[in-house]
Amino acid sequence: MITDSTMTALHASLTGLQQRQRVTADNIANVQTPGFLAGRVDFESTLRSEIANGETPAVSQSAVTRSLDPTRTDGNNVNLDTETVIQTETGLRYQLALNALDGKYALLRSALRTS
Repeated sequence: MITDSTMTALHASLTGLQQRQRVTADNIANVQTPGFLAGRVDFESTLRSEIANGETPAVSQSAVTRSLDPTRTDGNNVNLDTETVIQTETGLRYQLALNALDGKYALLRSALRTS
């Protein structure tokens, strides 16, 4: 397989964004569950650090944390408006990463055709 650091970082980003989409969907599904604390996925800081240190980027399940936002009287802190914004932004970022990866593959296909 032909890969470079950009493609590896894009794949790690897609994995992190996919994880965020799952966690956000779980949050929305539990908006009425007493005591449920919203999950948050922050893979960007780890990804940034790994790239800066010359490491191979990887996203793990440990990137999921529980929100410390204030809770309602039932102990739940899921805010549907916040989750909708996160879901929309994550979908747009996912599409952007897919487009960037597609561009990288298009360059490879073009290079292979001309060689």
